[in-house]
Parts: sequence; C-alpha cells; structure tokens
Amino acid sequence: MPESAVAMLDERGTVVAWTQAAERLLGYSAGDVVGRSAALVLPSSGETPTISALIEQCRAQNDWSGMMTVRHRDGRMLDLNHRISTLRGQDGTFRWLVSATDIGTLSRDAGNGSVRESLLTHAPIGIVVRDPQLRCVWVNDTIESHDGISRDRRLGRRITESLPGFEAEALEAVMQQALRNGTTAVHEYRVWPTEDPRREHAFSVSYFCLQDADGTTLGVCCISVDVTGNQRTRERFAILSQARTRIGSTLDIMQTGQELADLAVPLLADYAYVDLGESVPFGEEPPTRIDTMSGRPPVFLRAGQASIHPGVPESSFAPGETVFVPATLPHAGVLRTGRSYLEPVLDTSPGAWIDHDPTRAQKIREHGTHSLMIVPIIARRAVLGIALFLRTEDPVPFHEDDLLLAEELVTRAALSLDNARQYTREHTAALALQRNLLPHRLMGGAAVEAAWRYLPADTEAGVGGDWFDVIPLSGARVALVVGDVVGHGINAAATMGRLRTAVRTLADLEMPPDELLARLDGTFQRLAEADVDAADQAPTVVGATCLYAVYDPITRRCTMARAGHPPPAIIDPQGRVTFPDLPTGSPLGIGLGVPFEAVELELPEGTLLALYTDGLIEARDHDIDVGMRRLAAALAQPDRALEDLCTRATQPRPRQAPSDDVTLLLVRTRSLNPAQVASWTLPNDRTAVRSARHMAARQLTEWGLEGLQDPTQLIVSELVTNAIRHSTGPIGLRLIQHQVLTCEVFDTDANSPRLRHARAIDENGRGLFLVTQLSRRWGTRPESGGKVIWADLDSAPSHG
Repeated sequence: MPESAVAMLDERGTVVAWTQAAERLLGYSAGDVVGRSAALVLPSSGETPTISALIEQCRAQNDWSGMMTVRHRDGRMLDLNHRISTLRGQDGTFRWLVSATDIGTLSRDAGNGSVRESLLTHAPIGIVVRDPQLRCVWVNDTIESHDGISRDRRLGRRITESLPGFEAEALEAVMQQALRNGTTAVHEYRVWPTEDPRREHAFSVSYFCLQDADGTTLGVCCISVDVTGNQRTRERFAILSQARTRIGSTLDIMQTGQELADLAVPLLADYAYVDLGESVPFGEEPPTRIDTMSGRPPVFLRAGQASIHPGVPESSFAPGETVFVPATLPHAGVLRTGRSYLEPVLDTSPGAWIDHDPTRAQKIREHGTHSLMIVPIIARRAVLGIALFLRTEDPVPFHEDDLLLAEELVTRAALSLDNARQYTREHTAALALQRNLLPHRLMGGAAVEAAWRYLPADTEAGVGGDWFDVIPLSGARVALVVGDVVGHGINAAATMGRLRTAVRTLADLEMPPDELLARLDGTFQRLAEADVDAADQAPTVVGATCLYAVYDPITRRCTMARAGHPPPAIIDPQGRVTFPDLPTGSPLGIGLGVPFEAVELELPEGTLLALYTDGLIEARDHDIDVGMRRLAAALAQPDRALEDLCTRATQPRPRQAPSDDVTLLLVRTRSLNPAQVASWTLPNDRTAVRSARHMAARQLTEWGLEGLQDPTQLIVSELVTNAIRHSTGPIGLRLIQHQVLTCEVFDTDANSPRLRHARAIDENGRGLFLVTQLSRRWGTRPESGGKVIWADLDSAPSHG
C-alpha cells in the first residue's frame, strides 16, 4: 500500500508539524521545514500556484484534493496526489492538514489493487489531531459522522472520555504505539454511526506521529476512512469462497440443499431453509416455471434448514417433509416469475400476507422475524425450488447487497443441485435398467441349487455393468455365467443387457464355452462399432470380462472358459477351496484375436462353485490375493445354506464402501442317479425304429410314466427315422428323467435338421413338425462325431 505523507500548516501556510513519512517522500526532515513556509517544497514555476493562492483555495473549501508538482530536497520534481482538509480547534482557531501520495507509486501499485486502499480517494475522511496526552486539539467536520461525537464533546478530551468502552481503549493503545515509535500505525474498528444506526460500519484509521522542528513529538494525527464497502466486499468474497468448498461436496441432492442452508447461517442470515420441487430429489426434470395459480398448491420437499438456535425452532417442517406453498404468499410469485423477493422490514401487522398461512405467521411473530429474502433456485432455465433467508436476532435488515450475495450463493448451489439431480436421474435409470435386465429367479433344474447377490456400488460413479445368469440347457445341463462391463452408469448397464441377451442366444445354440466366448467377442466388437456415430468418436464402452461354464449333472463334469475374468472358486464337500488354473483369455471387445481355451473338471456332488466379479475381491488397500483369500475363508463351510454363504461372502468391510459393483453367483452341484438315465445304441437300419419304441415304452413303465408312452414313442420314432435317413453310423438313444422327460437321439450327421412346412401332397417333411407339437421344446447340439437331436416333454408324476 502506498504510504501517505502528512504535514500540518497554520493559517498562513507555515509548516507546524511534520511526519517521518513526509521526510521519506520529500527528503526534508522536520528540522528543514517546520517553522518555514510550505512554499519551500513548491517549484518556482509560473504554472505552480503560490502559497497564498493555495491558502485562498483552502479557505474557500473545507476539503480540497487534486494533483500538484513539488520539489524533492535533491532537486527532482514529484507529482503528488494531495488532499488538504480544514481542522478546527478551540476558540475558533483552525489548521490545515495536508496528506499526499506519490502518483508514480499509485500507478505501480494499481496492478495489485493497492490503489483502492489509498487514503487519498474521494471518500470523506475524518481527521483528529491529539496531543501527547491523547487529548483532542484539532478536528475536522467529517469525523462526527463516523462515530457521532460532536466537536464540543471531543475537543480537549481523550477518546476514552468521549467514547468510553473497550474499543476506545484499543484505539488509544495504537495511538501510544505510534507516539513511541514515531511511525505510522493502522487499525480497523466497527461502530454503529448515528447517521445509519441500522448498519454496522467498518473504519480504517491511520495514525501518524507529528514532530516539530527538533524532532519532538507534538502529538498524533488520526485519519479515519469508512471502509464498510471494502469490508463487505471482502466478507462477500470470503463467503463465496467458502461456497466453492462447502456446497456440492457430494452428489446427494438433499445434502446439497442442507449445505446451502448451513453456509448461509450465520454468515448471512439467522435462519434459512431450502425447499425443492417434489420431483427434483428423484432426478426428474423440473418445469421452466411452476404453476402457482391452479387449485392445487405446489408441493415441495424441505431439503435443508439451519438456524442460529439449536433444533431450528423457527421451522414447522423437518428435513424431507412435504411443504405446500399457498398462491397468496410471495413464495408463489418467486416461483412463477423466477425473480427474487426482498422485504427489508417484514410486515407483521394484522392482515399482512403472513396471515394467509397461520402456521408460518405464528412462527414469524414468535421468533421476531423482521427481514426476509426469497431467492429462486434456477438451473438451465428451470426452477428447482426456493431458498429463504430470514433475520431474527440480527437487528440489521437485509439490503440490496445482501440480496445480491444471496443470489450468488444460490446460483452456485443451483449448479451443484442440478448436477446432483442429473446424476440421480442417470443413477436411478441405470440401476432400474440393470435390475430389470438381471434375472429375478435362477432355474438350476436338476443340475444345481443357486443363490446370488448383487450389490451396486454406493459411489458417485454409479452402477456398473455386472451381470450373471443360470441358463438351462438340454440334457439336464446348465450354463453358469458371470460378466462385467468396463465402466459405470447407464451405458454400461445397457451394454450389459445386450451382452446378457447375446449370451442367452448363443447358449441356445449349445456351443462349448470357448467357442461361445469367441462368438461373444465378435458380437461385442460389432456392437461397439455400431455405437460409433462418427469416425472420430470413441465407443462409450471399451470392454468386458466374462466367465462361462457348462455343468452336466449326469457326468458331473464342468467345462469352463474365461475372457479376462477372475477364476471361479471351487469348494469341495470337505470345505477345501481351490481357484482352478484356467487360461485367462483376453477381455471381450479388445480385438486381440487370441483364441479362448476351455478346461473340463469333474466335480463331486455337493461341490460349491462361486462365480463373481472383481468388485468382490478388489480393494484400494490390498492386493487381489488378499480378497481371494477372504472369499475362500467365507465359503469354506459348504454345508451351510447358500443364502447364508452369499451373505458372509459379500459382507462389506467396516468403514469401507465398495468402489465397484459386487456380484456373486453361488451354486451347489447336484448329480442325477444313474437310474434316472437310460441309453441304448441302435443299428442304422429300419429295425431300429421298432426297437427304440419298445425300449422307450418299457423304460417309461419302470419310471411310472406310462402316461407319456404315446407321445414319447412318436417322438422317438420320428427322431430315429430321421437319423437313419441322414446318417450312416450307429444311432444313440437316451432318456433322462428329471424335471422334464428328455429324449435324445445321436447320429453321425453334423448337419442340423430344419423344420419345414410340408404341403398336402408331400410324403415327407412332417416329422419335426410333429415333434414340435408333442414336445415342450426341442433342439440340436453338436457332439463329437455328430450331433444330438433332443426333445423335452412335461413329466407326469415325478419319480420318488
């Protein structure tokens, strides 16, 4: 800050007091100038006013400022911005106080803002000159408007005598410091001026030690400047700075509303609350304007409230409660127009608008609410709600600058609220989409008993692309699937749904796991390419992992392959846990072209098989191996119920929220009793048809399924006939009794049959049509050396 030089002149223009700051600026010591005319520092130029002209100018104006060129002691010229103020003493005497600042210094400091702090601005300044005993000896007229003390009460008295109190003692302490050190001191204080008793003012006072010719201290000069505007500007910036860190700390809408209320109290208001449209906390799109003139008043939710009093006694509502806004309140006008409302002095007289809502009126009168501001919360031209600011204990009414500050706070909060609203909408949509796409029931059939857990990550990233499935296959087998799309949000959830559908479609083609993953990889890449709208646009989802396994309860063999996914956990009936060494495979959609490999394992009956996503085993504070060991420990009790094991395995760690979705598919394997399976090998000739019919009928009788003999014999006849017609090797026939009755016919022809619609004159082509009519479903699957055609029939009485 540029330093001001201060000197005092008598009525003839003679220097009677000098300061060290003046010596530093002009080079003259007190001994050089005190007692001499001020013309000493004026250059001898026709353009420079004489000292007599300056005196006449000072007599004509009590306060005069301008620019003047003066002479430094070394002879160089300085351009000074000066101010001359008239001081009055007892018995009508007067003096002039001159304060000056180098214009060059002001120009250099303008870039960093110091110039606005200069005492030589055009704002009125109050001046008091006190003797070494701190008694007032000279004073200007302006100072009375600062503290309300008249000249008569001030002259001859110390400040502690004319304005007793703690602040006066503090001011005198600063004056004494200036007298002792002979330097300039600065102090700020606050008072309630008589001219503006409702508003607290801040003053900055500079204290200059005045010296006579021999350097003796004559007293202290106090120059007071009203810096209320600057003070409030600093306070305003401080509040707005806090808003950047305190509002919008999360993507929770209700918490953001509470943060706005918490910041406003007590910095701006004694009581504040935030009401949001009832649909906003659920992420729905708000209206551009809210209709307040219809018969039904608008409905809001109290999102946040704060008070200087514990428990917020001013409020009739708790956070989260429904709030109605009658059309007769100014709140409704704010919602309708989108413009703020300021009532500096709240009208609480009978019949005022507050009486249109008796509950609010009672609270307002009970707590002495006397000033009010209502600010609409607007984002992208849509009204999200309103924020109210009230004063009760603070006697100062709200002013226009308070409203501007409130509007800036609300504008910042509105951005955070709208971001939170959009996040909530996307998060809710993604979660709903994901839950709708995931299976609601798992049908393990005769192959497995299944249970599962899906825990969406409770983080700002949103839900992810985890999926799982249990898919019934032919021959009592079952497919087990777990996958994880890279990324979070609605794009990941949508991609998950498409991949799950693709897996189910490919599973119906009865592909082995390695071939299915290869086909799924190609499908994923095509889906990603189709999502690119422009050549330079990157796909929204960049990859996925998957584990696909097929379990056969007849052979108790499980074939599995994975595409970059964590290996399954296998827990044998004795509780031993292993993670099989499966070839990792590359994630789907990466396009590496590396073939997938399948591994076949034999599983004892009652084996637990755990398929999961990496969210279950990964954490920021430990390696994956630690997570896998924790999972193994949780599952090493295979005799417990699957639901209990799922709960144990997915129990969150204390004080650690999941950073990714957690998915666990847990199955316990079953096996079919050999008595539930009957198989035969038939010759490839026409005698095989009659033999197949008789063997099937006899087996159904043993199983107590005589009611299925006729449709089963017809199906067996058609499938064996078809095998004889299209293959050359031996023919296999197998019946499986489980939830359904399955008929399977094996032949050496790799080509799958095709259902045709035979015409009335055709002799062939009706076999598969008949199978379709008699069975629940039918299909084919490839087998080593040929294929299997199968058909399922709904069972009559189940086996014992």
